[in-house]
Amino acid sequence: MENLSFGYLDAKSKSIVWAAYAEYFAGEEIMEEGFNINSGNVYIALENGVTIASAFGQAVDFYVYDFDNDDEFAFESIDELNEYLKNK
Repeated sequence: MENLSFGYLDAKSKSIVWAAYAEYFAGEEIMEEGFNINSGNVYIALENGVTIASAFGQAVDFYVYDFDNDDEFAFESIDELNEYLKNK
């Protein structure tokens, strides 16, 4: 495993992402946890298709990747995400 070093805002993003996981998705299986050096996103990708991400200490965004259409959808709130998932 490669060594990582997080700056203050990256570490803050990591705690924000884990807080969102604990609040909204506790118990969901985690596929991958990581840091995208290009976007600055700290993320947790879940087996249910949802990715929780935060960059530069900001609030989380939620992403859903549609494997059928090769589309990615972004949501700024859990309510928006839930509405999308309910209608999918």
